[in-house]
Amino acid sequence: MKLAVLGLGCWGLVLTKLLTDNFDEISGWSRKEDLPRELLLYKKTTKPFEVQLDDKVEITSDLKSAIKDAEIILLVVATSAVRAVCRALKEAGINDEQILVNASKGLEQGTLKRMSEVMKDELPNQTIAVLSGPTLALEVLEGQPTAACVAADDTEVAKKVQTALAVKNKFRLYTNDDMIGVELGGSLKNVIAIAAGFIDEMRFGDNSKGALLTRGMAEIVRVSVYLGANPSTLWGLSGMGDLIATCSSSLSRNNTVGRMLARGKKIDEILSELGSVAEGVKTSKAICELADKINIETPISKAIYKAVYSKENSREIFLELMNRALKGEETFVKKS
Repeated sequence: MKLAVLGLGCWGLVLTKLLTDNFDEISGWSRKEDLPRELLLYKKTTKPFEVQLDDKVEITSDLKSAIKDAEIILLVVATSAVRAVCRALKEAGINDEQILVNASKGLEQGTLKRMSEVMKDELPNQTIAVLSGPTLALEVLEGQPTAACVAADDTEVAKKVQTALAVKNKFRLYTNDDMIGVELGGSLKNVIAIAAGFIDEMRFGDNSKGALLTRGMAEIVRVSVYLGANPSTLWGLSGMGDLIATCSSSLSRNNTVGRMLARGKKIDEILSELGSVAEGVKTSKAICELADKINIETPISKAIYKAVYSKENSREIFLELMNRALKGEETFVKKS
C-alpha cells in the first residue's frame, strides 16, 4: 500500500514518521515554497522539534506524483488551505476510490463549513474520512500511547482507515459514523483551550478550570447537536478526550495562545512568536458567527473572540462570565 501525506507541518511530519512502517510506499507533499532545504536534502527538520524521516519517504512538491497510486491520502494542511488543495487534487487526477482523510481541525472562514463539507464541495464523489482526537504531536512523536477516532459516512471506509493507520502500542483508533460530531468536537475545543491557557497563566485555580471545561463542553454540545451531531460523540475521543488534552497541556498551541494573551501580548505578536497555526484563533470568530446564525448561546467562545480581536482587558472579559444572569444547568440535550 501507498500513503500520501499532504502538508508537512508539525502534525503532518509526525504522522509521516509514525506511519512509515505501515506502508510499502509513503510520500510527503508540501508547496515548494514551504519545503525547507533540510527536509528536501536530508529528510530531517529541527523546527519546531526534531523529526528524522525514513529514507523510503519521498519528499516532493509535485502533487500528482505524491498521490499517484496512493490508497490513502492524509490531508494535513491548515483549514484555510483545504479548499485550494482539494481543487489542486482534482487537477492532479485524484480518483474517487482513493480515501481522502482530513486531519485538520477547524471551520472555513466565511462559509462556516466543516472541512468534510469543503472537501465535498470541491470533490463531490470522493471517498472521505476524518481523523480526530487528543493527538498532541510531540507526544505522538515520542511514542506515547495515543487513541483517536476515524469517522466516515461509510463504516467500511472508516474500518479500512482504522486498520491502515493503527500502530501497535502507539496509535489506537476507533471508528465512528458521526462525522458532524467528530469534526465539530475537534474544532470547537480549540477555542476553549485558549481560555484554559488564560486561566492557567492567571492562576485562577482548579475550580475555574473544572468550570471552564464543563461549561465549554456545554457550548460544544449545544452547537453540535443543533447541527445534527449525536450527543454521545461529544463525550468521546474527539470531544471530551480532545478537550481535556488540549486544555490541560502546555504542548497545545491554542493553550499557549491563551497563556500569552494573559501576559498582555496581542494576537499578531503571539502568532508571530508561535510560528505555527493555532486553529482556535480563527475558529473563535467562526463559532461566534455560527452561533449568532443559529441563535445559540456560546458565552465562553464569545469571550475568547473578544479577548483575541479587541483591545479590551482580557482579564475583565473573562471575569464578566462570572457575572452573567443566573440560570439553570442543562440536564439533557435533545437533537434538533
